[in-house]
Amino acid sequence: MALSTSERKLRIRRRIRKVSSGTAERPRLSVFRSNSEIYVQIIDDIKGTTLLAVSSRDKEFEKTKGTKSEIANAVGKAIAEKCKKAGIEKVAFDRGGNLYHGRVKALAEGAREAGLNF
Repeated sequence: MALSTSERKLRIRRRIRKVSSGTAERPRLSVFRSNSEIYVQIIDDIKGTTLLAVSSRDKEFEKTKGTKSEIANAVGKAIAEKCKKAGIEKVAFDRGGNLYHGRVKALAEGAREAGLNF
């Protein structure tokens, strides 16, 4: 019996979280993608804290025109710049059960272009 899309995504998310965890030296870059927006957090799982967060709903992206993928790329660049200011250079990428395609891929490429390693 085939799984629904949400069940499949939840299974993938749990499988990813079993093996990837964020530390102080290499925090986890977590991506949440809704139908219209994209959200990114830098998380230290040992302390259980969110270090940084950027989303497409922030004020700096309100006036941004373009496709959702272009906005996701800009969000990736913004999170990479914030990480550089905070002294974070390496992260573990957590795509949150989403396929590495489209907006998730655009966000990752934007972060890599701005100098974030994962």
